[in-house]
Amino acid sequence: MASSIALNNGAKIPIVGMGTWRADQGKATEAVKLAIRAGYRHIDGAHVYQNEEDVGVGIRAVIDEGVVKREDLFIVSKLWCTFHIPSLVRGACERTLRDLKLDFLDLYLMHFPMGAKPGDEQFPLDENQQLISDGSNFLDTWEAMEELVDAGLVKAIGISNFNKDQIEAILNKPGLKYKPANNQIECHPFLTQEKLINYCHSKGISVTAYSPLGSPDRPWVSSDHPSLLEEPRIKAIADRHNKTPAQVLLRFHIQRNVIVIAKSATPHRIKENLQLFDFELSEDDMKTMMSFTEKRGFAMRWASTHKDFPLNAEY
Repeated sequence: MASSIALNNGAKIPIVGMGTWRADQGKATEAVKLAIRAGYRHIDGAHVYQNEEDVGVGIRAVIDEGVVKREDLFIVSKLWCTFHIPSLVRGACERTLRDLKLDFLDLYLMHFPMGAKPGDEQFPLDENQQLISDGSNFLDTWEAMEELVDAGLVKAIGISNFNKDQIEAILNKPGLKYKPANNQIECHPFLTQEKLINYCHSKGISVTAYSPLGSPDRPWVSSDHPSLLEEPRIKAIADRHNKTPAQVLLRFHIQRNVIVIAKSATPHRIKENLQLFDFELSEDDMKTMMSFTEKRGFAMRWASTHKDFPLNAEY
């Protein structure tokens, strides 16, 4: 099983990435240093996580120590919704590069298809608690992202949380210069995303899974929600392979040729989440994990009335 996947720009992305969402300020630096020392070469971040400066300190420290060179690392960030107006895109990218203390990103994703009112608020909401649109069109935002590639600020561009119709709109855009290299989506056995993954792969677009453990620590998940880490069928598979439920849930994606973002701030778990290449899930294991009847995902209720809300489509 390959430990990296080739993108449509020829670059190779390590199939397991270290996620930095909800890595508290202060903890992100240590988590990144630990992860890179443990062998991670792919770090996934975003402006909206509000910790890119800390992540940058961690990256810079291990480069300065000689643990890795910049070219050994694959660094991903994301354009936030309030910077979709084309004239704001480059400034947003340059801010991320400044925060991360880097000259370029390996991959820059449009975090959501929805553009939001520019300003200091990350989630500008109206009186109905709905995202206030900036009136932008994500096809125009995409053109501004293509310019980042030409300027050498990013090596590849992609999307996140886009549905099939929205991806199709980019692929069919007159004058398209660069196809999306990646679509990062929520994916786990409660949300298998089979149709969307197959569609992306058929178009030469790689897929990255976020929240592969069903994100048990999400602030909005109620305590009575079943946890994938506690799910008896997952635990039984893990016991059979002498692995943890988390390792089984991460391996599930690798066997589907899907890049996976693992997130932990705990030293032993950071290491454990990389130990995925010394076992293989059987066809029956995979069938079991694809067959959960419970469907659950991040509902994005804060944007459900936005014209570019992605979750009303079948996939």
